[in-house]
Amino acid sequence: MTANNETKQQILNWLAASQVEMLGLLERLVNIDSWSYDKAGVDKVGEEIAEFLGGHGIDVTRIPVETHGDSFRASVGAAAGNRPILMMGHRDTVFPTGEVAKRPFKIDGERAYGPGVADMKSGLVLNSFVLVAFAKFGGAPAPLVALYTGDEEIASPTSRPIIESAAREARLVFNSEPGRPTGNVVTGRKGGVFMRCEVTGVAAHSGGNYEMGRSAIEELARKIQAWHKVTDLEAGITVNIGLIEGGQSVNTVAPHAKAEIDLRYMQLKDRDGVVGAIRAIAETCSVPDTSATLEILGEFNPLNQTADAKALFDHYVAAADEVGLTVKGEFSGGCADSGFTAAVGTPTVCATGPVGGNAHSPEEYLEVGSMVPRAQAMAVAILGAGVVMG
Repeated sequence: MTANNETKQQILNWLAASQVEMLGLLERLVNIDSWSYDKAGVDKVGEEIAEFLGGHGIDVTRIPVETHGDSFRASVGAAAGNRPILMMGHRDTVFPTGEVAKRPFKIDGERAYGPGVADMKSGLVLNSFVLVAFAKFGGAPAPLVALYTGDEEIASPTSRPIIESAAREARLVFNSEPGRPTGNVVTGRKGGVFMRCEVTGVAAHSGGNYEMGRSAIEELARKIQAWHKVTDLEAGITVNIGLIEGGQSVNTVAPHAKAEIDLRYMQLKDRDGVVGAIRAIAETCSVPDTSATLEILGEFNPLNQTADAKALFDHYVAAADEVGLTVKGEFSGGCADSGFTAAVGTPTVCATGPVGGNAHSPEEYLEVGSMVPRAQAMAVAILGAGVVMG
């Protein structure tokens, strides 16, 4: 057995023997409320991971963020001019503080449940154990960097520059979002822009002086009809008005109204034109004496597969096959931080985490039996990455 094969076998054996410890760390992470707007909770998850990694002699750097969760960066191996392999994951979830008390981590049969168990605390555990395996046995063809960010579920408003900076330095990226229920990884994602439009009208008594009022709700309703017409299903462009709010009372002509808009698109080249069309509708009012503003709340870039990303995907598929997994690529209409890394030109494969489903719901689950083999697949892919991405 060659030294490289011996190292590979040591890593695979150690990961195979680590499932109980993996589940222990996962339970600790899931049982911490870490809603995107709960900075203390999101940071506590990071501190738990840092303590675990520190216990294995891995240095962790904390990158302070004022408004949302801090970012944590762990590394194994000196750079020495060798571009690193980047593993990513986010610590925040969509569930408000208090959710853990209602439904803490549990295992029922072959599945684990709890807030964020698949999306994506199991991916954080996977990245951490892969990092420890290489710290123990060596063998990586490049330094390994694991980035744990804190606000992906709200479009990474503070993490994006940290992610983009790390990606520019990296040779390739594995983003450990949950593997699809099919067992596949994600090779393409839509981009998304999340916006809020606020409309101002003129209040008036709806019975006494109706004619003096200017309804912000009526103006918003007209805009909604126009925004929906921007949808182009053949081009992969959709506009959804997901939230509306307005009015003062039932007997008042509405002086204000607002809506939140979800735009999804396939190609980065389409982004500016579609956003421009949505903005033009927002800023053009047909109800006299009304006005409106449009604000972008957050956005993700699309993940489009380049030739280099296809080579990385093929390499990962072969690595997964080596540990007994059959993996294909599939497209997702959802967004992720992988769009940022792909947009700066770094080959990226997304959803390399353990397999799960029903994300963002009380039925979210993790396939417990996928944790070890998915970690092994990533380890094998890392071991051979010097060949595919030298």
